[in-house]
Amino acid sequence: MSGPRASAKARPIEGDRAPRARIVLGCLALALVATALAALMTGATGLANPEAIRLMLAGERPQGDLLLMRDVIVLADIRLPRVIMAGLIGASLAVSGAVMQGLFRNPLADPGIVGVSSGAGLGAAAMIVLGGGLLAPVTALFGGHAVSFAAFLGGLATTALLYRIGTRGGSTHIATMLLAGIALGALAGAALGLLVFVADDRALRDLSFWGLGSVAGATWDKILTAGPVIALVLLLSPLLARALNALVLGEAAAGHLGVNVQRQKRLAIVAVAAATGASVAVSGGIGFVGIVVPHLLRLTIGPDHRYLLPGSALLGAILLIAADTVARTLVAPAELPIGILTALAGAPFFLWILLTRRGFSLG
Repeated sequence: MSGPRASAKARPIEGDRAPRARIVLGCLALALVATALAALMTGATGLANPEAIRLMLAGERPQGDLLLMRDVIVLADIRLPRVIMAGLIGASLAVSGAVMQGLFRNPLADPGIVGVSSGAGLGAAAMIVLGGGLLAPVTALFGGHAVSFAAFLGGLATTALLYRIGTRGGSTHIATMLLAGIALGALAGAALGLLVFVADDRALRDLSFWGLGSVAGATWDKILTAGPVIALVLLLSPLLARALNALVLGEAAAGHLGVNVQRQKRLAIVAVAAATGASVAVSGGIGFVGIVVPHLLRLTIGPDHRYLLPGSALLGAILLIAADTVARTLVAPAELPIGILTALAGAPFFLWILLTRRGFSLG
């Protein structure tokens, strides 16, 4: 085919951001690799020896050179697990936020608004305060993973209750879930207050640091526990893109487009609950990632979830790896809780959007 019709067909549709989105995704992938390498190289003990990085990648341990052996151990057992954990959690929270905003058609939605984060936090707080008494059998059974298990279970239990409240006659009502999530979050906050009231000094200190969020306790065991859940959600989340794009038009329009709205709602809610519960279980409370990252990407690549979801995963991982690197080097040898940094960076950006965009839009 040639002539004006062929040239018209070859031209991209005006306003189509797909070409730009693909370029941005490629740049984000390269930026993630660079950020991860920079995080591996940087730390309280100074810059890593390039030879130590080579040995770590080769799975070898040096013989005789104690300084080089120290560098390899620091890289393999401390920095690398932190980088992987921060990347997984950042991607999880950002994708969960994007899914929630598309599902609720509300630009303020994030995993915390439906009570998942609050339920997970309550489960962890209960284990921290009562793990040596009422919940001692759980501590004995799960050992060092007891707090993570309680947080994950709390997030899933809250989600199950929320889904039960929001589902009537086989249909899940998003507005009901949104309001119920706010109510359940308030109840979880009240219960957390009671736990704080009865906690001793040690438990209060642990609650304070856990609530601010950190990946300082990242280990290979924790990655093997929470990582598969998060990775599975991240891999399957693009399957929700078509349904989320249709839901922006409304549930009736999405149904006319052939989307099984009820099934997609269930899948989205379960995915967010699993990813957020697993993330909060190993890192504590880290805020603003789920709100800021999707909005930042919408300004650049548009609202198409085919690109927004993978873009959110990449940018969320980049931001949290960078934040963790700053947290462990800014006041070395001490560490800042990573939740402080995400709030310091996220809150001003959120206010900037409010002041300059005259409201939010998902389309």
